[in-house]
Amino acid sequence: MSDPTEGVRRMMVNEINSNPGEREALEKVQGQVWDTQQLGQDFDVMGFMAPFIIVRQKSTGKKGTLFFQHSPRFYFGWSPDDE
Repeated sequence: MSDPTEGVRRMMVNEINSNPGEREALEKVQGQVWDTQQLGQDFDVMGFMAPFIIVRQKSTGKKGTLFFQHSPRFYFGWSPDDE
């Protein structure tokens, strides 16, 4: 099965992970940041396709997207879907 987004996603993964930020630095650039435990407290994970993760926010029920970096693993850039 061909994925038309694969090339763009690979470039984004390389960019995000070429200089992964520690939490404090990432928060300055991205705002709120979640580690894996915090992600599970605030969101239900529906699926992922690096560098994106599809989630449902537990407090509001809104579906949306986060980015993630591999190591150290942090999630950031919460963007709720327009429903």
